[in-house]
Amino acid sequence: MNLDFSDDQKFLQQEARKFLDKEQTLSRNRSVLENSNKVDKELWKKIVDLGWTGIRVPEDYGGLGLGHLELCVIAEELGRFLAPVPFSSSVYLFTEAIINYASDEIKKDLLPKLVSGEVVGTLAITESFQAPTSDNIETLSENGTLNGKKIGVPDAEIATHTIVVCKTNNGISLQLVDLSSSGVTVEHQENIDESRGHFSIAFENAKCDLIGDDGSGWDLYELLINQAAVLFAYEQIGGSQASLDMAINYAKERYAFGRPIGSFQAIKHKLADMYVALTLAKSNCYYAAWALSTNASDLPSASATARVSATKAFQLCSKENIQTHGGNGFTWEYDCHMFYRRSKLLSLNIGSLSNWREKLVISLEQSNIN
Repeated sequence: MNLDFSDDQKFLQQEARKFLDKEQTLSRNRSVLENSNKVDKELWKKIVDLGWTGIRVPEDYGGLGLGHLELCVIAEELGRFLAPVPFSSSVYLFTEAIINYASDEIKKDLLPKLVSGEVVGTLAITESFQAPTSDNIETLSENGTLNGKKIGVPDAEIATHTIVVCKTNNGISLQLVDLSSSGVTVEHQENIDESRGHFSIAFENAKCDLIGDDGSGWDLYELLINQAAVLFAYEQIGGSQASLDMAINYAKERYAFGRPIGSFQAIKHKLADMYVALTLAKSNCYYAAWALSTNASDLPSASATARVSATKAFQLCSKENIQTHGGNGFTWEYDCHMFYRRSKLLSLNIGSLSNWREKLVISLEQSNIN
């Protein structure tokens, strides 16, 4: 079992880091926050031109036909630089759903457009402030139309299509909706990190197309978020590493009482705790990436473990980065708050920490039974 990335994958990661650094992505994130733009369309176009949106798309549909490991290294760098783009919504969730579950006709139509950026996708699942389950989905699909409302849908303003988790006469299903069609209303919802805009979507007799088998939608959704959890975890360790690096650099440069603050034991303890949490999360993420790339049977437990540890690491590192910066860490001028915002957002986007802890316990119990 090899849990390291290949030389080609490491090279891809290095080039992604150079690109995002050159594009001053952190400054772009700040600009989006200050101007309430919700997304950086110029950066998104450049990412599309690099072909990142087609990493997992088969070559027959105009993609690169690569694997999940290449997506993991890109995700880590996007998290490191807090890229204000709809990459996770469109690539981790929507594109994966189309690749895995859609009919050949839909694949031929949408996959080339996803690669070129003509189509941007998102996933609509949540309907209330309770965690979504197969029992509390109320959005209804009947006779090719959709009625209901979803909240907290990421990047819905820039998205052209969405996959909606809804109920039908046969149970829970996935339905594809063109957001430009009649009967669809998108409204902005405020959240803690406006560099990743979230929206509500209301459907009133909106035309929809079935993705996957009718009635099997919840199982397909669970498979999808188990895959996405690994990629989001990589975003989180990227943000955690950036937070740790910021804290270390500041601790070396900031002097108090004639000494760098990094020489004080209280600061050393903070940095050590951040490093330990991040190292543990990286270890779990590496194993989860292997499980994802090989479609291992223990992917549910591996993805949940990575998700839990990466969420805790990013929360700790972003918080202690602020504390290490002292009073400066609470100001708008420093970048600390942007990482704290993103850590809070990513801790909830496909289920809260408590939800993923519960998933981990359930998956471990099932593995012991089997």
